Amino acid sequence: MAQRVTKWPDPAPTMAADLHALLTISNKDWHQVKSQSDRRAGELLAAALVQLISGGERSDVAALTDQALGWIRGELKDPGCPHH
Repeated sequence: MAQRVTKWPDPAPTMAADLHALLTISNKDWHQVKSQSDRRAGELLAAALVQLISGGERSDVAALTDQALGWIRGELKDPGCPHH
């Protein structure tokens, strides 16, 4: 499949990656924020944005966006930890 060529403002890829890094839920914070649907959705939407800007597969962008929408709509919930 041919790579899509889209011109983004020069700082966009770095800014999107920085936003995703900021919103990523770390292992340390997982138990505190895992059930916050907006937080989970934001992390996924930031990941989708990084994929879109970096020319990632459209199916990956769509999958991340669909999962974020599931959290926003309340269709997805924290499954809990299998170790607890």
